[in-house]
Amino acid sequence: MKKEIELFTDGACSGNPGPGGWGAVLRYAGVEKELSGGEAETTNNRMELSAVIAGLSALKEPCKVTLCTDSKYVADGIEKGWAASWKQRNWRKADGKPALNPDLWDKLLSLLEVHEVEIIWIKGHNGHPENERCDKLAVEESKKFKN
Repeated sequence: MKKEIELFTDGACSGNPGPGGWGAVLRYAGVEKELSGGEAETTNNRMELSAVIAGLSALKEPCKVTLCTDSKYVADGIEKGWAASWKQRNWRKADGKPALNPDLWDKLLSLLEVHEVEIIWIKGHNGHPENERCDKLAVEESKKFKN
């Protein structure tokens, strides 16, 4: 039986593009682990994707994951099959324009083949305790890159 994991994620960017950060909280059997990181020049969507990738990559075996994200980009990209379609079209959107962040989407699609992921979209900055924690982690990381 697969372990059941909760994964909460958020990304932040000061300017878009600009210095950014991401935060993730993993929870298993009441134990939590925080992860965070960032980049000097990035976008909010890249940070949202990076948080999910980092969280799923931290798992040492295939798991059943409930992913809570406030990113419609991430949630819809997975649930509506956009990312899989972009990949099938050699990272082109339906209108023929290049899909953004193909490197990160490719990593995420590979991780989704390993783990069974259910996505729960939550409204950001709305008092959700874990989302607020992830936002704080992300913002702190983004501040490391400001002059």
